[in-house]
Amino acid sequence: MGRLGILARTEDANPLHRDPRRPGGTPWRIRVGSFAATAAMVSAGIVLGAGPASAAPAPVRLTSASCPAEIVQGQTSGCVTELQNLLNTHGAGLQVDGQFGPATLYAVREYQAATAIAVDGRVGPATKSKLYATGGSAPAPINLNSSSCPANLVQGAKSGCVTELQRLLIHHGYSLDVDGDFGSGTASAVRSFQSAHGLTVDGQVGTNTKRELYDTDESPSTGLDLRSASCPANIVEGQSGGCVATLQSLLNGKGHSLDVDGSFGPQTLAAVKSFQSASGLSADGEVGPNTKAALYSNIGGGGGSGAPAPVNLNSSSCPSEIVQGQRSGCVTELQSLLNHHGADLAVDGDFGPLTGSAVRDFQSEKGLSVDGKVGPNTKAALYGAVTPPSTPAPGGGYAKMLDVAAAEVGTAEGSARANSYGSAVGLSLSTSGYAWCATFVSWVAKQTGATSYRNTYVSGWVKQARAGNYHLSVTSNPQPGDIVAFDWNGGNDFTGGHEHIGIVRSVSGSSFTTVEGNTSNPNGGGDGVYVKSRSTNSSYDVLFIRVR
Repeated sequence: MGRLGILARTEDANPLHRDPRRPGGTPWRIRVGSFAATAAMVSAGIVLGAGPASAAPAPVRLTSASCPAEIVQGQTSGCVTELQNLLNTHGAGLQVDGQFGPATLYAVREYQAATAIAVDGRVGPATKSKLYATGGSAPAPINLNSSSCPANLVQGAKSGCVTELQRLLIHHGYSLDVDGDFGSGTASAVRSFQSAHGLTVDGQVGTNTKRELYDTDESPSTGLDLRSASCPANIVEGQSGGCVATLQSLLNGKGHSLDVDGSFGPQTLAAVKSFQSASGLSADGEVGPNTKAALYSNIGGGGGSGAPAPVNLNSSSCPSEIVQGQRSGCVTELQSLLNHHGADLAVDGDFGPLTGSAVRDFQSEKGLSVDGKVGPNTKAALYGAVTPPSTPAPGGGYAKMLDVAAAEVGTAEGSARANSYGSAVGLSLSTSGYAWCATFVSWVAKQTGATSYRNTYVSGWVKQARAGNYHLSVTSNPQPGDIVAFDWNGGNDFTGGHEHIGIVRSVSGSSFTTVEGNTSNPNGGGDGVYVKSRSTNSSYDVLFIRVR
């Protein structure tokens, strides 16, 4: 697995004024050094050979029935011609000959690494979809709320607005080709989406439908690989988050019918045990290495000549020092972490000169000994290890909730400090990639010892408070240090992907201020931990949670 895919989210503030983050909105960056080396080999005849070029077969759309489920090295066809054309729109610089040779394999793996697809060099459903979604033959996506898009987008339209619409529908689970053409398939998906979200089912994408399409704040990500360092070594009952959502999706792919809600409850436990029993594994309900391997068996896109599965650098499976020349899942993990810090490497599990150079650059930037060896200090820095606040000390109890939260104000999303909040819930994700407001609250609770409850979902905090569990309860008399949950679209159910959560800072009548993670910077700029002014007399629902 390369870099993690970004989960589309909504802005946390007033729901009537959102700054949506579109999935896949950033164009793929070309690794100039890597492609330059490949281009040099091509020109020398080393990769493709120096013989005269023959006419390439006519291109065939990759998602058509004429193309195999997986396009792999060694094949020659119009499907490969189409693949090469698509890769070239992303800067690969391939000779389009319809032959899947070493240069095409290299370009496929480069593209997969850059777009958070498992780097296996095999062009399966995920790679095909991404190639068309990130450019290909479709018009460039345009934000549906921009002035370039009509107030009502309807069937028959062909534009970047339709490209964006199709990409958002795919994010919500609909299967579509991203071609920028609002045809009958897209219209059917729109009507289904409207019905599922309680909207007027007219097939027209107007204001309300656009708002719902961008409302994905709390949706669990199923893009996490259970075998990666982002997931616990053993996933067990009681845990929640994207790793559990992935587990539920995988179990459904093996014949079960679970709600993919990211919560490991009794039904998920029963499904895990059933799967383990059917697979000849110990039916203990714990999803460890053997169960993970069985879940991923016979899934298209895996294996092949791709990178080894990532392994946490601090595990016993990795050497105390990872050095140039090694090839392993530890190197896969290293390259993914370096890319998170801006290295822009191909994730192939091979510790070569470029990875060595990126390690030395990272060490220099972090003030470490620049030796190119990935030892304990470099590993800690790569995972964003930071010193906890000196005042107040952890263990201060519920009275210290506000003190700990306030000390974090100004922490920018995506920084090592912000990313370290995930340690409270067993995540090593970048906060740039998921909705982390509840993760921040969990981290504050862990620092103070105020409650043992941890959850990445607002709905979980509300549920436990209403049940009076984990020293949590609902209060109508908020005080500084209490937790506050928001339901932006009303209904007081705090479900459906329209929630937010923070910690009360001050109260004055119906108005109050909060310290919130995953919130917009009031002075402009990126998201982070900031102070916000809120009110109980607004269009959204508010629920205060006492921690005692």
